[in-house]
Amino acid sequence: MSPHPLDAETTATPTAPDDTGALAAPDGAEIPEPTAAERIGSVLTATSSVVVRACGEQHELTTPVSVHGSRLRLRAPLDAPVTVAAAREQDGLPVVLDLTDIAPVAVRDRVRGRLTLAGRLHLAHLADDGLSVHLRLDVAHAVLSTPYGTTAITGADLAAAAPDPLARYEAGLLTHLADDHPDAVLLLTRLLDPALLAERPAVRPLALDRYGLVLRLDHPDGHRDVRLVFPEPARDADEFGHRVHQLISAAEQALPVRHP
Repeated sequence: MSPHPLDAETTATPTAPDDTGALAAPDGAEIPEPTAAERIGSVLTATSSVVVRACGEQHELTTPVSVHGSRLRLRAPLDAPVTVAAAREQDGLPVVLDLTDIAPVAVRDRVRGRLTLAGRLHLAHLADDGLSVHLRLDVAHAVLSTPYGTTAITGADLAAAAPDPLARYEAGLLTHLADDHPDAVLLLTRLLDPALLAERPAVRPLALDRYGLVLRLDHPDGHRDVRLVFPEPARDADEFGHRVHQLISAAEQALPVRHP
């Protein structure tokens, strides 16, 4: 069996933290993180269920979602009400899809975001099992609400967004990091401003993407999320492991926090 990406060893490239608690981007540039459209694409890619609102009713579908530009592919039972309704609409059934982005690691307030998409749902074709169908949603617009704000995008924005190569693996990578490497998670806090750790918060990995890792600092009276930026974006799960080891190496060297 191949070693888990986080269990590999690699040479590290230290990166100095800034005064906000997140690692500074090179040359003082803006800290890199996914755009709203990229985040929406990742939420869709990682989900296993959606709620479909149509014709005054709502139906939960247990289905993966594949993203093809501004078109989504879902799967539904052949006799599901939403399938029957979509089959009757030649120009597509107007629907609203609701998804909830839940952190795979146990933390307080696990809901990282709520996503709503509107568009027209079409019957694509019968699935190979003969008992279900593939449905196509043409996305008109989408709204992502997180604890930090709400952002709306169009279907064209979604089509232009670059898919995150780690979206499908995020849950497994985060739970492996939290369950099998808690010492490494604690070590990474050396990269943060010590002021953020004054109340000795519980620290858990909350999210990840190609650009970095987000830690949740849980205090008795609330929490704070901080982003650690990778020296370079990760192109796959193996590179994610290398990037985390680079951060760990920087933390082991106890690079000082820069103050004004």
